[in-house]
Amino acid sequence: MSAYTAQEMMTVLASRLLANDDVCFVGIGAPSAACNLARLTHAPEITLIYESGTIDTRPRTLPLSIGDGELCETALMTCSVPEMFRYWLQGERMTVGFLGTAQIDRYANLNTTAVGAYERPTARLPGAGGASEAGIQCREIFVIVKQSLRSFVAQLDFLTTFGHGTGFDARERLGIRTKGPTQVISDLCHLQPDAVTRELKVVSLHPGVTRQQVIDATAWELQFADEVSETAAPTAIELEVLRELRARGES
Repeated sequence: MSAYTAQEMMTVLASRLLANDDVCFVGIGAPSAACNLARLTHAPEITLIYESGTIDTRPRTLPLSIGDGELCETALMTCSVPEMFRYWLQGERMTVGFLGTAQIDRYANLNTTAVGAYERPTARLPGAGGASEAGIQCREIFVIVKQSLRSFVAQLDFLTTFGHGTGFDARERLGIRTKGPTQVISDLCHLQPDAVTRELKVVSLHPGVTRQQVIDATAWELQFADEVSETAAPTAIELEVLRELRARGES
């Protein structure tokens, strides 16, 4: 088995969670890599939709931004951004929305706006983009984030994307019909919300990662599933396809 990076482990795991009939709201970076890896391996009929309005795009290289010409050139069609949000996203036609984040809390609420006080932040982040809408209008959300005390925080500095609020039935009480975050993939482990409390808990550890490493990288008292498995390592085929996809974009 070829050696692999933590980033490749995250991307491969995220891709495995996708199915052939999924319609994905795709972000740039790790989400884009995961979705296209799925398309080129086990889910060839998956539908990828980027925020710029490209529908069923099949890029030959990983796009550098949502405005990358590769997306439009390989798409079945391109619609306006208002149509993409009002018809595709608000119509709950997206089965999966992929999001990254700077901060995540125990109930999978996300911050991509600012670190520190909003008026005088220590870091101003890219902002919501379409993440706030995706969080409530995609049928479920997958989050990809590197795990550390800076990212897995006890309290968000700013709430950009509503996850499970304060837990339990917080989404239902607000009239939100979609599932919200169902999968959180970090560079250390795989987490899912508890079926009742909606608090994130570890369901698998990546190869070579210990429970203590995950605990030390989390600012709240992290929960573990009754049975915690080891994440299956990337296969040679998954790594080959992913690396070729990235190499084409660098050439």
